[in-house]
Amino acid sequence: MTDAAQGNATAGGEATAPLLEVEGLDAWYGAAQILFGLSLTVGRGEAVALLGRNGAGKSTTLKAIMGLVERRARRLAFDGQDVARLPTHALARRGLGYVPEDRRIFTGLTVAENLDVGRQPPRLLADGRPAPGWTTEHLFELFPNLAGMADRRGGQMSGGEQQMLTLARTLMGNPLLVLLDEPSEGVAPIIVEQMAQAILALKQKGLSILLSEQNFRFCEMICDRVYVIEHGELRWRGMTRGLSSLPEVKSNYAIL
Repeated sequence: MTDAAQGNATAGGEATAPLLEVEGLDAWYGAAQILFGLSLTVGRGEAVALLGRNGAGKSTTLKAIMGLVERRARRLAFDGQDVARLPTHALARRGLGYVPEDRRIFTGLTVAENLDVGRQPPRLLADGRPAPGWTTEHLFELFPNLAGMADRRGGQMSGGEQQMLTLARTLMGNPLLVLLDEPSEGVAPIIVEQMAQAILALKQKGLSILLSEQNFRFCEMICDRVYVIEHGELRWRGMTRGLSSLPEVKSNYAIL
């Protein structure tokens, strides 16, 4: 079983529906079509990577799921509900979080104020159980770098610190799933390591993650499954450990 679309096995041997289901996703920027019939799933508590070189369509995939570009899909379901016609703000209110590559923090606000902007009420899972929730205190434990700069303005932070802040602000919305765009891009190796450890901790809490990346080594540390994308089309999918044994696939699609 290589795809969560077939269900995640529970302790009792039963299968649960994926948290995110995407079938036949097309997307455009104006008249230019970028995505062609993409299909993918993310299970509950799973980290999934969308891998490919620059310009492959990874970021566009996340934006299309979030409703930030023109898109059409045969099916787009989140937490068991059809959300294909919902606008971006409605998706966010349902618990779909998005961390863009360009961070988009409020540079004139402090770290604490940026976190407060993202605050949303606690959520329930589809079965009625409480979903993982986050407070400022929890996030400062997860991102200790931020704890010492609660009063620092966003514009005075390094790129890596801003990346952490953007993810932390998204978590303040208590999402069920986070779309995470290029978390290791342009940040220092020590920050990449800290981000990997934070994402592993989020998985242990039950958060689902779909991330776009070029850095296979980063994904190998944290992701359960991989989709490889090129020119807006899926070229390979499977378990992360399966891709690690296929150097020709990584070479063909410029995955580091």
